[in-house]
Amino acid sequence: MTKKKYNISVEATLEVIGGKWKCVILCHLTHGKKRTSELKRLMPDITQKMLTQQLRELEADGVINRISYNQVPPKVEYELSEYGLSLESILEALCAWGDVHITKVYGDKFSVLEDGILNDKLKS
Repeated sequence: MTKKKYNISVEATLEVIGGKWKCVILCHLTHGKKRTSELKRLMPDITQKMLTQQLRELEADGVINRISYNQVPPKVEYELSEYGLSLESILEALCAWGDVHITKVYGDKFSVLEDGILNDKLKS
């Protein structure tokens, strides 16, 4: 197997968590296990195909665990793996920077942030 070469370490990070949806999925999973339908409800703009693809990639990279329950109807949940938990400080830093950026660009961040579990803690 040929080893991949990176110009800078952040490339390796972005290879795993880069893109529009992966960090959003990971942020939701920091609040506990979620079923696919719960994630879809929390991210209404993502297509089912894209959600499934992103979950599979995160699982393949060892960042999340897929828990399949042997029952009828089938039940599947996703959670952060131990390895994925190591991303929490990065995700928190991204959220903090996003808050500063939104305030700089729009003034009142609550005028552009959707209501939801990830933003509720900002209001206190």
